[in-house]
Amino acid sequence: MCRSRCMSVSLCCLTFVMVIQLPATRAHAAEAQALPPTEYGQPNLQGVWFYGSGTPFSRPTNLGEKKVYSEAEAMSVRQSLVDADNAKLANQDPNRAAPVAGAPISQDADHEFASSRIDLVKIDGEYRTSQIVSPENGRWPYRAGALDFFERFQSEGHGAFDGPEIRPVSERCVGPNGGPAAPMIGWFYNANMQIIQTEDYFIILAEMNHDVRIIPLNREQASKPFPQWMGNSHGHWDGDTLVVETTSFRPEQSWFAFRMSDQLATTERFRMSSENEIYYSLTLTDPEMLTEPVVVEKNIARRPPGENIYEYACHEGNYSMPSILAGARRQESE
Repeated sequence: MCRSRCMSVSLCCLTFVMVIQLPATRAHAAEAQALPPTEYGQPNLQGVWFYGSGTPFSRPTNLGEKKVYSEAEAMSVRQSLVDADNAKLANQDPNRAAPVAGAPISQDADHEFASSRIDLVKIDGEYRTSQIVSPENGRWPYRAGALDFFERFQSEGHGAFDGPEIRPVSERCVGPNGGPAAPMIGWFYNANMQIIQTEDYFIILAEMNHDVRIIPLNREQASKPFPQWMGNSHGHWDGDTLVVETTSFRPEQSWFAFRMSDQLATTERFRMSSENEIYYSLTLTDPEMLTEPVVVEKNIARRPPGENIYEYACHEGNYSMPSILAGARRQESE
């Protein structure tokens, strides 16, 4: 279970979890079809789930066009993640020396006491090298010269610490962390969510930032005339697959791992591929930022019985913004 206590300036405490992904085989698909539906006759996706992965979202450039790992390569990558996780234990020696004077202080304490993600995305028997499957190179097709919400401020001559408007929303605990809505982009930690279903709504409670997506299952309920942090969603069942379409996102949640504009639109698909796994696909279009649609595929794994979501108490927003801006003014005066 992942209980969070905030300990840092711009991010909250790291609580990585380790989950072994399962392939979406025909046997698993048959197993999923055998699951009893909800009382409303819908496929039953309810439960607590983990949507993070050790597989990077964007394919590392050193892999070129390589789309999948062999079994041996995947096990080697997984072992390297395990080794890196074990190596952090050396930094927890209580008799270690103090940090070098003047060295930057980041989230070492959080990082060193957290378990890294060692699971890899495995779909149709293939270990993927990236969660992005289209474009073919597995990377973001950002449009040349495109500027997101914060880059526009900077292009007008503003510095990164000129005011609260230009600081990332995570520093104020505002909006979903890790992208516009779980499970679109897995945050660095606490990538857990709970699904609850009613006849008319599909509900996702995310641990990060204890946000709730309430997705109507008809278009009439979904109409909202203003941008929202998690956009304006509506869903419908296509056989055993839930299809969720979302527009009208607030662009302030753009960040280095997921640059976006207010033109972002997404289509998500959720389908049980086994009793303990959801096959998830995500298509993103953003004509201001992207030259073509981006398609993502990954597994979402059921958390073991008894592992529940606890409140994610994010306190940075109470203290950090005045301190950050005051520090910047002090540096300027010096």
